[in-house]
Formats: sequence, C-alpha cells, structure tokens
Amino acid sequence: MATLALNPQLVEQLPATAQHHAPADFVHMDDAAIMLELRSGNMAGFDYLIQKYRKPIIHFMYRMVHNQAVAEELAQEVFLRVYRSRETYRAEARFSTWLYRIATNLAVNHARDTKQERSASTIHLDEVDPETGTTPDVADSAIGAESEMLRRERLNAIRQHVLALPERQRMAVLMHKYEGLDYKQIGDVLKLSESATKSLLFRAYQTLREKLKTFV
Repeated sequence: MATLALNPQLVEQLPATAQHHAPADFVHMDDAAIMLELRSGNMAGFDYLIQKYRKPIIHFMYRMVHNQAVAEELAQEVFLRVYRSRETYRAEARFSTWLYRIATNLAVNHARDTKQERSASTIHLDEVDPETGTTPDVADSAIGAESEMLRRERLNAIRQHVLALPERQRMAVLMHKYEGLDYKQIGDVLKLSESATKSLLFRAYQTLREKLKTFV
C-alpha cells in the first residue's frame, strides 16, 4: 500500500517548527500531550502522529470504502483535519477515539455522497490485505480445495451480510472486529453509552449469526 503523503502545498504553508520535545521523546508521551505540543507549534509531534496512525487509518478507511486510492485520500483528509483542529483540540477523550470519530464521519459522508456510484460488487471485505497479505479472517494455508471453496463462500456471505447491516451497526462491527476497538472507544466514536454500544453490537452479531447459521 502506498504511503500517505500530505499535500506539498499544505506543507509549505505550515508554520516554522517551534521545538519543545525532540521526536524521540514522543515515544514516551501520551498522544493527547503530543497534540498539545502540536497546538503550541511543535510540528515534529504532527509527523509522529502521522507515522503512528497512518496505516491503521488507511486500513480502516479501506474497509469502509474498499477503494485504495479513496482510502488514502480520505486518510489524508483525516490528518489535515487533525492539523486544522489543533487550536481547538481538547484532551477530553483518547486521541485515538477522536481520530476514529473524524475518520468515521468522513467515511459516512463519502458513502452518502457516492451512494449512486457504488455497488456491492465493488466492495470486498474478504480481499487480501495489500500490506499483510491476509484476509480479515485468516484461514489455514493447508486447507484443501473443498474447504477453500467453503471458506470463500462463508467470507462472501459475511461480506454481504455485514454490508447489509444498518449503517451504525456496520461501523460498530468494523471497528470492533477489524480495528480492535473496545466498547467504550466505539461508543465514544459513535457518541453512544457503553451499554448502548454493547446493545448495538449485540443486535448486529445476532443478525449475522442468524444470517450465517447455515455456515455454522
């Protein structure tokens, strides 16, 4: 997967760096503290956050939109919004939660804006990850042809039924299953209580279990 690069014109417009901590210091700092460094003009903090979250955000976007070029474009927009929001950033929630909220909103807006252009055939949750070489459900490499066919049928069914879930259930499943976010993080992103998030995911997984019971 190609690397994320910010628009050169934007980079040229960035203010001169006012160093407060050396890049090596950021490893031991909380992300929120790094954002406060960015707010005070330390651009090295922005570079660090991009390097730390670039791949996870591109992967998340890819699973939401399933177009690599669009995923990278949206990921770039996520980090641009982080930069533009540096003055108003408040460390009231985990940085990662705030970041995924930005990403989720952009993905939802993109889905709505391109609703007429998309079709189910262009979205493949079971595609091989271009960086890891694996699918979301990693299979045993030693399986036979029949097992491989059944696995593909199962993955295709999962893909279809995840995509058919209501939008908030679909986003919650993607964040929970593929991004490893916990209930509280997902709730913070979707602005739900932890119990409401559990309920949302319960309904989603209940629907998927019912739809996929022939594969159990």
